[in-house]
Amino acid sequence: MQVRSKPVPLLFVHNDRARRYLLSLRPDGIARVTIPRRGTLSTAKDFVSKNINWLEQQLQRLEAQPSTEWKLGTEILFRGERVKIEFEDIGQIRFGTEVLKHADLSKDLKPAIQKHLRKLAAQELPARVMGLAALHEVQILRVTVRNQRSRWGSCSRSGTISLNWRLIQTPALVRDYVVLHELAHRRHMNHSDRFWQEVKRLCPDYLAAERWLKANRLALL
Repeated sequence: MQVRSKPVPLLFVHNDRARRYLLSLRPDGIARVTIPRRGTLSTAKDFVSKNINWLEQQLQRLEAQPSTEWKLGTEILFRGERVKIEFEDIGQIRFGTEVLKHADLSKDLKPAIQKHLRKLAAQELPARVMGLAALHEVQILRVTVRNQRSRWGSCSRSGTISLNWRLIQTPALVRDYVVLHELAHRRHMNHSDRFWQEVKRLCPDYLAAERWLKANRLALL
């Protein structure tokens, strides 16, 4: 479709767990349209048309973003805070509380930093899931940390919870909300009213967490 005389590809995705139609603009400029259970493609297209102004605003924000390369001075999200990538020592950089060694300052620092963040996520997220699962007496088979591009987490019927490594960049409230959201699926494998009541019981501030994710999605995914 055309937005401000610019072609924007549309990606329509059916999701039986979605409660409503959703529209988001990915960092690569593709507009992702989620179609809920019993939804239709024609209704999804109408939904996009009704939200064309919102999509235009998101496109303007995306185009206004600076180079995607990470270098000294670039601000990134880490544990919910915006921190600068700073020079620490020869071949070393710092961002927040983390020091990364063997950094090549002549290259884009993003791959090296993301690798470091993924390692941190693999160490911290499974332990947090198991801790919250034990606290709320929820049975979990295993936890995986993945490079998901369109979701923060998922829960299988067998009891495997998968989390997006980028949760290491979010505040503790947001991280725990995503974990508790997936734990709630161990009791309700849907997005029914009973499921959301369970989410609210486990995480009373879940709406604040959802607002943070919506506001910062483009800076993460």
